[in-house]
Amino acid sequence: MATRLDSRAAFERLRDDARQRWDAMWNGDRMVVSVGIDSSSQAKGARQVLAACQRALQGTNAIVREVSGNGAMWMEPFVEIRRPGEPPVVYGWITPEDVPDLLAGRLQERAVGVRGAEPFGDIQPLDEHPFFKHQLRIVLDNVGIIEPGSIEDAIARGAYSSLAKVLFDMTPEEAIAEVTAANLRGRGGAGFPAGIKWESGRKARARPKFVAVNSHEGEPNVYKDRRIHEGDPHKILEGMLISSIVCGAERAYNYIGGEYPLAIQRFRKAVADAERLGLIGENILGSGKSVEVRVLTGGGAYICGEGSALMYSIMGVRGQPRTKPPRSVEEGLWKRPTILNNTETLSNVPAIIDRGGEWFSQIGTSKSAGTKLMTIQGPLKHVGLVEVRMGTTLRTLIEEVWGGMRDGHEFRGIQTGGVSAGALSEQYLDYSVDFDSLTEVGGMLGSGGFVVFDQHVCPVDFARYLTAFNRVESCSKCVPCRLGNPALVEIVDRIRLGGGAIEDLSLIERTSKHVIELSLCGLGQVAPMPLLGMMKMYPESFREHIEQHICEAGVCQLGEPATIAIAAD
Repeated sequence: MATRLDSRAAFERLRDDARQRWDAMWNGDRMVVSVGIDSSSQAKGARQVLAACQRALQGTNAIVREVSGNGAMWMEPFVEIRRPGEPPVVYGWITPEDVPDLLAGRLQERAVGVRGAEPFGDIQPLDEHPFFKHQLRIVLDNVGIIEPGSIEDAIARGAYSSLAKVLFDMTPEEAIAEVTAANLRGRGGAGFPAGIKWESGRKARARPKFVAVNSHEGEPNVYKDRRIHEGDPHKILEGMLISSIVCGAERAYNYIGGEYPLAIQRFRKAVADAERLGLIGENILGSGKSVEVRVLTGGGAYICGEGSALMYSIMGVRGQPRTKPPRSVEEGLWKRPTILNNTETLSNVPAIIDRGGEWFSQIGTSKSAGTKLMTIQGPLKHVGLVEVRMGTTLRTLIEEVWGGMRDGHEFRGIQTGGVSAGALSEQYLDYSVDFDSLTEVGGMLGSGGFVVFDQHVCPVDFARYLTAFNRVESCSKCVPCRLGNPALVEIVDRIRLGGGAIEDLSLIERTSKHVIELSLCGLGQVAPMPLLGMMKMYPESFREHIEQHICEAGVCQLGEPATIAIAAD
């Protein structure tokens, strides 16, 4: 076990040793078995698969590793096997009962791909599979490969080398210049340039300063930040440390959703290991720079994903938004300058420092540089988390990366931007997925969470679900949001149950306008957008419910208006 590192030279010696052990493991004469363990694979029995592998190989010289999932939830639980003299092969849909045959080489039909550039027999490279072919993994480059609980694995794969570069080879101004040149925009949904935020934080004179990381995903179908924590927590931690040193912050907070137990466990382990090695704390690597890191967990309130509400929660106060200005870089935690970034944003920083801002800016589009993590839910063949270049079209994502619709399901639409935007129909699938293109047609990239729905989903019912989510998650501080969202749910319920009138459509638009324009924070300002988007994209569904009492999908409990009125009395 390595002791505290007191210099850059000591870190580089540890890194060289870690790389030698890493290379020896993958090029030696021992079998290496890696089982993907994350939140979703655990629910499918991955822990039992890992235990079965450990039992079967007990007493041998084989190495059994606990890695994380690689984003391909459709093939979980997966096991990767590297036999001496052979490349690593990834097998999918493994159960504990399959393990004996798998280890004996009698389960080749479950092989999904080989990790490498060349085929192995009849097994094609994993990168040629449609799910992986369109991906460019910057944030996820170690996910599913390293053991998340091993800081030595992470260092062998380059972790903390960019931190050393910032500590010893670059001035804070030079580091900020690289982030600015990269055109790195906030990956939480707002898209604000990180370089500008860092520059403002650097110039702030009040002390102490803080860095805060928004890892509180609370909306349906968004789990990208969870997967980074579960797969490569050191990527986040290194980004936090770089941001703190560059901006002059003495302490960094990572605010994680309390419903992410595995993510919290693995990130806390990463912090403890980094502290043990002297990468966190006083006089990091003998540089004279000091940073403390704290991990806090949320209580499940979606509103705490809003920046000012998150900071109130960190301080132990009820999470509610406040008016701005002052911005957080002027007055944040304890009324001191605070640089707040999303998890994915900071996870890009080590690669930018290592390869340069110019390299990063050439990926994606001119206004939306780099890659984006995206999640999906719906009746698709290859559900999971992907990292693709900004500017990839929705059609490429749906029909190729995520494999198209499953048999018996017809594409009807895709809900964009989580619960912050409207749905888009098939005619808009050739639009690019970036910060700007989707907004032209009523969609939004947001945090990268999408839901594809088919002919069995009613747009009115779906709109009601999204509106009800915002109603429940409102902090109730603003009157328009507190009263407007419940009112919208009531109106949609009238329509769903057969008691709606055509005038309700204009009432929805008028009420939504008040909520959007008069709410204080981002939740209220976009809360009615999914409902308005559904009305715009599927007007015939709303009219059929009102005028003909027909729900094409057969979901809504429609009745005659007279019956509804009698029941209400």
